[in-house]
Parts: sequence; C-alpha cells; structure tokens
Amino acid sequence: MNICRVSFAHPDAVKLNDRVQLEYAERYEEGDGDVTPLDTAMFEPPRGLYLIGYDDRGVPVATGGWRAQDEDEMGYVDGDAEIKRMYVVPEARGRGLSRLVLAALEADARAAGRVRMVLETGIKQPEAIGLYVSSGYEECVKFGHYRHDPLSRCYAKALLPEPVRGSGTGSAEGRAGAAGAEGRRCGQGLGNG
Repeated sequence: MNICRVSFAHPDAVKLNDRVQLEYAERYEEGDGDVTPLDTAMFEPPRGLYLIGYDDRGVPVATGGWRAQDEDEMGYVDGDAEIKRMYVVPEARGRGLSRLVLAALEADARAAGRVRMVLETGIKQPEAIGLYVSSGYEECVKFGHYRHDPLSRCYAKALLPEPVRGSGTGSAEGRAGAAGAEGRRCGQGLGNG
C-alpha cells in the first residue's frame, strides 16, 4: 500500500469520507453519520495531517487523519492529536492496512510535538475498538462532539519520544518522511494532493 499525504478536500478523501459516513449511518441507524465539524485547514501541517492509502492499482482503500487539539471546554488536553476518519473499505479489510495508517499518523503527530493521541469511536464499531486497544490505547475521560453520547467511547495513548537516530524529524519534510507519506512514495502521479 502506498500511503499519501493529501488534503481533506482531495477527491479521494471526499469519496472515502462519504463511504465511512454511510457506514456510520448504517451502524448507528442515523441519517447523517458523524456530524463532528471538520474542515480542510484542521488537517494541514504542522497542526494536522490527512492520509490516503492506495492499493497497488492506485485505488484508494484506507484513510485517516489527525488534528491538533488543546485544552478547551470539549474536554481536550494540551498537546492532544485527535484521530479522525480512520477507515478501510470493506473489500480491503483484514490486511493490516489500518495499522499502517495508524502508525503513520502516530509518527507524524509525535514529530509535530503532540504528546497524546486521542480518538472517539462507538460501541457499534467493535473492530475499531479492538484495533485501538491492541495498539496500546486505553479508555479515557470522554471529550469532543459525542462526549455526552452513551454509545461513544474515547481512547488515548501517550506519544512517547522516538529514540534519536540521526537527523531530527521536526521539519515538515521530516514529518512527511516519518509518516511514510512523501509525494515521491505515492506513485502513479498521485502526489501530495
């Protein structure tokens, strides 16, 4: 899978977002899916990142992003990086693609100086809960748009510093490399969105 940094407004991001919204609506039996307010600027470096995973034929099959959050009335904590729109299309599930996207998001958020990765999911997404728990996330105090929803569950994981291995990854170029999302790795002319 080629993981590419793209804009949240990229046509492939919009397409996958529409698919995940349909899945949310079906699972939770509500018409609109996740109504958390999001916009493209939230996923722009250095305060965020949006990724698309493409299969070997150039088909978008996985997505995920993170956005910076700091302490506010919604329950976030200074230094949070919130995961949004993690999704793998049904026909590509079971191949470990979500773990690759998650690792790239964590690496990029860490390189951007974020200290904790957080996410909100729901009890009707047991495979998502399984992914996060098996990746070291622990249930935490609820935050965000759905913090009062009884079906919502929130998870967090400390982003411990990586051991120093030569040059740093604090620059935008370094963060893209840490996320495995440099344009030259996207292939097939997909670029950086």
